[in-house]
Amino acid sequence: MRAAILTAYRQDLALETVADPVCEADGVVLKVLACGICRSDWHGWVGEHPKVKPGAIPGHEYCGEVVEAGPLAKWRVGERVIAPFILSCGQCPECQSGNTTTCRAQRVPGFGEPGAYAEYVSAPHAHNLARLPDSLTPALAAGLGCRVTTAFHALTGRAALQAGEWLAVHGTGGVGLSLLILGRALGARVIVVDVVQERLDHALSLGAEAAVNARGGDVAAQIIEITGGGAHVSVEALGIEATANGSLECLRPLGRHVQVGLPVGHTATMQINMNAVYMKQLALYGSRGMPSWRYPSLLTLIEMGRVDVRPIVARQVALSDATAELRAFDGPMPPGVAVITDFAG
Repeated sequence: MRAAILTAYRQDLALETVADPVCEADGVVLKVLACGICRSDWHGWVGEHPKVKPGAIPGHEYCGEVVEAGPLAKWRVGERVIAPFILSCGQCPECQSGNTTTCRAQRVPGFGEPGAYAEYVSAPHAHNLARLPDSLTPALAAGLGCRVTTAFHALTGRAALQAGEWLAVHGTGGVGLSLLILGRALGARVIVVDVVQERLDHALSLGAEAAVNARGGDVAAQIIEITGGGAHVSVEALGIEATANGSLECLRPLGRHVQVGLPVGHTATMQINMNAVYMKQLALYGSRGMPSWRYPSLLTLIEMGRVDVRPIVARQVALSDATAELRAFDGPMPPGVAVITDFAG
């Protein structure tokens, strides 16, 4: 099969012919229909993710068609499925309690295992997969990736966002746009923060009530003024110290901070304003991915038209364009995300 290989950090991915993946007993092999290009992939490409080494095939936001199924897998050849990026074992105490994103034996394609920047990908633990609705195109399904699903779980499974509450979103990339769209669908009043005015304008066009350009001064003070006391829920979607502190400091007393941005490499350890946490008695949540059993509820909302994910995917690209998209994460990004849909080009 054709695949994009990381040969050296920050270098062009090599397009090579490699062996087709092996189907595991409880898994399937998928013909990849689409795969999102994510900032988490960038972390691996630049050498800041400990599980991504030269020789890796990136890609963890994918959907595909089953071309082979193991004897313990419930799926049949020809079915279209979408995969969470955390493939949980289903057997450990965390999985048995429903908290599959903290599985002790989790497997993540693209991070220690071959990913989906390829024509085919192995998906072990296929009980995690969800059927891809006919109404959802592969590009949009891959756009859900770890963005919409992560955002949905962060807001509903962690922060318990309520209608009428103020939601602050720090960073308007793929997951930031997802937080905006879902927050609005849940009845929240949403403020977005970024340093790229084009992205802020795009967010306003999608229903954000206010937008704060972080280049313009004290973000927290501006949000507290706009909201009349601070956000009820604030989500950090970049994984850097400045926005993590801005998220904490913009909250009102008893507010809830959710850490969605990936702190890894040089940002894994941060100096955090714990005085703000203490004085305002804030709640801090980490959120990574979404349990696979929650996929049907989110997909149903999308099928019903309650959530429109179309604004998230801005570009459909070829496999050969993946390096250019990864390099783009080094600077200010335009609105929307890129999805690989052409694996021959």
